[in-house]
Amino acid sequence: MKDGKSCLVCTIVGVLVGVGALNWGLVAFFQLDLVARAFGEMTVAAKSVYGLIGIAGALKLISLVKPCPCGSGGGKSKK
Repeated sequence: MKDGKSCLVCTIVGVLVGVGALNWGLVAFFQLDLVARAFGEMTVAAKSVYGLIGIAGALKLISLVKPCPCGSGGGKSKK
């Protein structure tokens, strides 16, 4: 990371992954699906949110082996 900041894409991916993790935790412990509650059961909007969260999760997994091109993300430090 440069100066403790991450690029916009890394920030968005991190937020979406966090929202997805929080949503799954609420589903597991309280049977409460915030995405479905906010956008409806499997509406186009809900499917879009689930899709974006899925893409963000895939990008986060990729960042474990390939750092962000801007040099700020992925948890990998340059030596």
